[in-house]
Amino acid sequence: MSTNANPEADILFDVRNVTRRFDGLTAVAGVSFQVARGECVSVIGPNGAGKSTLFNLLAGADMPNEGVIRFDGEDVTGYAPEQLAARGIARTFQHGRVFGNLSVLDNVLMGAHVRLRSARRGWPVAGAVAELLRALFQPPSVRREEAAMRDAARAVIERFGERLTPRVDQSAHSLSYANRRRVEIARALMLGPRILLLDEPTAGMNESETAEMLALLLELKREGLTILLIEHKLDLVMTLSDRVLVLDEGRVIAAGAPQEVRRDPAVIEAYLGHRHVGADDIARAVAV
Repeated sequence: MSTNANPEADILFDVRNVTRRFDGLTAVAGVSFQVARGECVSVIGPNGAGKSTLFNLLAGADMPNEGVIRFDGEDVTGYAPEQLAARGIARTFQHGRVFGNLSVLDNVLMGAHVRLRSARRGWPVAGAVAELLRALFQPPSVRREEAAMRDAARAVIERFGERLTPRVDQSAHSLSYANRRRVEIARALMLGPRILLLDEPTAGMNESETAEMLALLLELKREGLTILLIEHKLDLVMTLSDRVLVLDEGRVIAAGAPQEVRRDPAVIEAYLGHRHVGADDIARAVAV
């Protein structure tokens, strides 16, 4: 099933018949959809539906057996994560990943690696020798760029208010699970992404923390950032999304506006196993 956006829209992601198999198990089966620039599309579905596998394919952590992935008109099927990051694709993971021994600031700075252009220019040698020369004889252009990146990282951290700003110099391993999720999202934003792939950004967050995250994502959306989201909290999905894509057993079973998808009988059956339930029932099921 294809879930094409408006044909006249500026398509950023164009996924066509993507399939991924693992030893005879088909985790993603012929999935096709598009994401337009500035749009928020949410991917929902029961556990094991293939959502994170799909994200791995889009972000270069895995390769499809079949199908084509285009980003801004370019065929990027099978590109490595660093190649996709250089094109502006940033992602977070279902289980938050931070560098525990680094500070919050340094974790966020890790997201700027593809932006540090001047640090790679102008050296007649490469590899370890170049790194040593940079350390010993750092040119003014590199110092200026690194200072600018630190300022930019602090500005990103400030988006998370009192959750992260007072902890900017703390080691990430000392943070709560929810704050580690925030650090991972901040690191992704530090890339200056053209599209942000968020895999369950509110996992482990309570109601007030989820509301804070929703407010941040709405702000990013107003700023024009394109967002592709996996999320189990349906109220957040309903509020944030322009369109919703529903996966079950690796296949697209429904797609469209949030309220339409919420009441789709196939979606209700996928979550609860039978059709004699209502929209409120599926909302409770997804929130679990």
